[in-house]
Amino acid sequence: MCGIVGFTNTIDDPDRILEDMMDRIRHRGPDAEGKYIDDDIALGHRRLSIIDISSQGDQPIFNEDSSLVIVFNGEIYNYKEIREKLIASGHKFSTNTDTEVLIHGYEQYGEKLLDMLRGMFSFVIWDKNKKELFGARDFFGIKPMYYAQMNGTFMFGSEIKSFLAHPEFKKELNEEALENYLTFQYSPASETFFKNVYKLQPAHYFKLKDGKLTIKKYWDVNFDADNKPSLEQWVNKISDTFHDSVKAHKIADVEVGSFLSSGVDSSYVAAIADVDKTFTVGFGKDEKYNEIGWAKNFSKAIGKENTSKVITPEEYWNSLSMIQYHMDEPLADPSAVALYFVCNIASDKLKVVLSGEGADEIFGGYNVYSDPDGTLYDKLPRVLKRGIGTVASKLPAKRGVNFFVRKGKDVEERFIGNAYMFTPEQRKNILKIKTNAPDPTVLTKPYYSNVVGKDDVTKMQYLDLHMWMAGDILLKADKMSMANSLELRVPFLDKEIMAMAEKIPTKYRVTHDKGTAETKYITKYAMRLAAKKDTPKQTAKTAAKKKLGFPVPIRVWLKEDKYYNIVKNAFESENSKKYFNTAPLIKLLDDHRAGKADNSRKIWTVFIFLIWYKVYFENDGKY
Repeated sequence: MCGIVGFTNTIDDPDRILEDMMDRIRHRGPDAEGKYIDDDIALGHRRLSIIDISSQGDQPIFNEDSSLVIVFNGEIYNYKEIREKLIASGHKFSTNTDTEVLIHGYEQYGEKLLDMLRGMFSFVIWDKNKKELFGARDFFGIKPMYYAQMNGTFMFGSEIKSFLAHPEFKKELNEEALENYLTFQYSPASETFFKNVYKLQPAHYFKLKDGKLTIKKYWDVNFDADNKPSLEQWVNKISDTFHDSVKAHKIADVEVGSFLSSGVDSSYVAAIADVDKTFTVGFGKDEKYNEIGWAKNFSKAIGKENTSKVITPEEYWNSLSMIQYHMDEPLADPSAVALYFVCNIASDKLKVVLSGEGADEIFGGYNVYSDPDGTLYDKLPRVLKRGIGTVASKLPAKRGVNFFVRKGKDVEERFIGNAYMFTPEQRKNILKIKTNAPDPTVLTKPYYSNVVGKDDVTKMQYLDLHMWMAGDILLKADKMSMANSLELRVPFLDKEIMAMAEKIPTKYRVTHDKGTAETKYITKYAMRLAAKKDTPKQTAKTAAKKKLGFPVPIRVWLKEDKYYNIVKNAFESENSKKYFNTAPLIKLLDDHRAGKADNSRKIWTVFIFLIWYKVYFENDGKY
């Protein structure tokens, strides 16, 4: 795992500028660094040695005649098979790295190479003869890639913070991104919080030639259910495919460990991977916020060593500025901090860990996926439900009322992902600034248009795979692991697993538990059965356990004087007054403290933006 930076060379002293940019991401690769500079391009690389850990693996790497040069971040798990084909075609290799397979593969196959890869990656290749820059990001967006075009300079990198060192970079807040973020809790579009800085979207590649940038999509998920196999056959297919993926993801020349919470995803990974070490974090002693006891018992049952840490409230709150610095853009997911700490304790013992991200999106694991057609109410005519929903929307929001409001809307109207913080009306109320940010449904519409005619569960999964997973889940996974110079691998997010999972009928993803009197749904149904089949008997109950996923007690903390006052001071600060109306923010805080409503996530969304803004715009990228 590594970090990459680069820019088209239009400046004096490019070597010094490139070095400064590389220093900003030293945490991504503390083992080595490398540069390539000519009259047209400057490429930089920071290396965390995982495969071919000798200096042979240092980057940049060249092809035989040095006409192509590459910088690469990620791991290619099938590189040995591709390497054999390239050798048979006459290519000469000077290293045993997956990086060199990419450059020879591009030389042989062009962008068609991407269809052959199995792994996580973002890489850039400079073609000296064509004067062309080619860059690509992996299928799911596990590895990041940012880019900007400013004053005739194209720059790219694994983290936006590296751009701050370039003299042509102009730092401006993208106010539309702020308004979108208030709804999604992350930056949901290609644009970032920095104006004119963009994310290369997952499964896309770019070409830059003569200053012209072209971007194309090269892969997509295609849900197309196959109803022929039985449930048992699907369970066996999941088991076989997942075993193969975990085996591939363990390829390394260093030790590999695994994260462990109480849910089926990480437990399944840890049991199948047969790693020696697992890692867990929690808060306090309440089982709602602490899974350490469960994780230790599970680890003992599978004969592995568990390392754990109880995160104190002081540690959590004191880390927020540092966390948002590493995140590049504000992310209001409270579990990001817990993820930082579990990465931190793991990095003390090894360089690579496996984690369970992606299982929910691929196999249908979120509770919200069980909502469609889950009650007798869903059988009512659509026009009646919409009318009732319209009336209910005029009433004060609470659990029963929200049910009718939600059921009165089509999934395309009501579901924007796993987080829905502020409605468009609510965010307008708290914002002092005026922007042209679109309605959330404008951002989700292009994805829904690709699954017209599919059932609601499939529609929600498809949306989450393209927005929530890349924008929240994988963003924090990459940034928090790399902040600790730790490689995090996600064996559920494998192209072969996706090809299998997209054929699983919806009834085997989310199913009704017929053994209960009331309507009760089981999410990730077939996958849970596979995990039960593959997990030791004494631990099999994890397959049915509700996942907590490093839960954080911010709801409780915000009622305590100490943390209430920290947030209140932030809401009343000059930075806050630039963008927000103070009164409605304080009302959110006071109503939460008084127990009138659980506003914790809304409060946290605004507060985290203010933390991030202070780091990047008041302290100039320092925490």
